[in-house]
Amino acid sequence: MSFFKFSGIFLLMLTSLTACDRLGLPDPARDAAARESDARATGSACRHAGRAIEDCYALNPDAARSAVYAGWKEMNDYMRENKIDVVKPELAKSEAPKVEESGASASAKAPK
Repeated sequence: MSFFKFSGIFLLMLTSLTACDRLGLPDPARDAAARESDARATGSACRHAGRAIEDCYALNPDAARSAVYAGWKEMNDYMRENKIDVVKPELAKSEAPKVEESGASASAKAPK
């Protein structure tokens, strides 16, 4: 086999392997990094909302505790340095859905 054929095949194989991330193959390192960054963001959000670290753990049981704590502590230090107040979460209270009368009570009211 000539040198040019060998180098051509080698370059073809090399270029075909450069797009492996586009094939949808799982990458455990990238998935672990994404989970860790999500957990750090969760910890930061909990601290910014004024939640205790224990509450944050309870609300997010699937998140890695060490990463949640790291994010919580990082936001705590940032908020102290810049004198940022806690932002209390405000949820709009929705009205409870009205329960329709059951068939038994409706039949009791029906004339006989």
